Amino acid sequence: MSRPALEVADIFRDHGAAWRRANAGHVSLDQMKVMSAIERCRTGALGGHVARCEDCAHTVIAYNSCRNRHCPKCQGAAAKEWLAEREAELLPVPYFHVVFTLPAPIADIAYQNKTVIYDLLFKAAAEATLTIAADPKRLGARIAITAVLHTWGSALTHHPHLHMIVPGGGLSADGERWIACRPTFFLPVRVLSRLFRRLFLKMLVAAHAAGRLAFFGEHAVLADRAAFAVFLAPLCTSEWVVYAKKPFGGPQAVLAYLSRYTHRIAISNRRLISTDERGVTFKWKDYRIEGPARYKTMTLPTHEFIRRFLIHVLPRGFHRIRHYGLFANGNRTGNIARARKLLAVPSRTKQPEPSQAAAADEPRMLPRPCPCCGGRMIIIETFARGCEPKHRPTPAPVVVRIDTS
Repeated sequence: MSRPALEVADIFRDHGAAWRRANAGHVSLDQMKVMSAIERCRTGALGGHVARCEDCAHTVIAYNSCRNRHCPKCQGAAAKEWLAEREAELLPVPYFHVVFTLPAPIADIAYQNKTVIYDLLFKAAAEATLTIAADPKRLGARIAITAVLHTWGSALTHHPHLHMIVPGGGLSADGERWIACRPTFFLPVRVLSRLFRRLFLKMLVAAHAAGRLAFFGEHAVLADRAAFAVFLAPLCTSEWVVYAKKPFGGPQAVLAYLSRYTHRIAISNRRLISTDERGVTFKWKDYRIEGPARYKTMTLPTHEFIRRFLIHVLPRGFHRIRHYGLFANGNRTGNIARARKLLAVPSRTKQPEPSQAAAADEPRMLPRPCPCCGGRMIIIETFARGCEPKHRPTPAPVVVRIDTS
């Protein structure tokens, strides 16, 4: 019988307690909660339900998920629900992908000031993009932006950057015309980069002056205003990485991309290979190399793997997916309807939801069919956290191999 695939939860269950003891006093409450949620996800600790096939009586136990946004096993359902809402907003125009990256010195202090600096990354990148797009010398339009924050590199290092998905065009200032950009060109990235740099540094200096930044360890000296100015001086003239990728093939390609990026976490279970006395081995991608050679494996000591995973835990309540411009929540529905009208696209009508009375008559079911016959899996029992179900699952079939050689 093959061994179950390795999961982050396995590593946390086997080594999490020792890691917490070794790092006592240096683990945040948010990180503790993430570890606990992942360790308990889809186990009896969270309760669950028993389902039985209405055709062949195959019975399974389905444990509840933790639904934590950092859990590798809980992102599929959240992504599916989010994408269903976004699909109705897609426009029949090219979509561009723009990435804004913070320089390494800023990333260093961002780890100690996640809420403030990640928020400034969103604000400066969005303002720069909206401003340049509205410039009559560039596009001269009010555009729409969906921005997603990622804080990691492929090797789990701290690498804060922002992914923007932007339709290739926007509404005119009076809202009477749709202004399309060139098919393969959105906005000049060098101009974007310079304005992004200026806006971000201006906001960062203001945050420092307002006492909103905290500095510890080797960065403690930066609490002094003069020292902070010296620290920022080289960043005022260095090149900040902003780049635009080629446009997507169409609305469905945009959805496929969003499904990979919006609810991604630092590392998925699929990238894990093994764990042993040497540490955790996983797959990673070296973006400095082109071609197949960029796909590599890395082994980290187990405690270092846990540390790297947890540095990407976001502050409680921090929104890592945000919308700007025409997609901002204020008049989002009206803006999308106007854009669709100007593009001669029929407005989508929301499908009526079944009545509660009709839903109450239907038995509760698992979303997936029976693995044996494809029949409906009817929920026959629900059990609380820490309790054992009364019904037992159908035993796995015994496979007998007969050697005829």
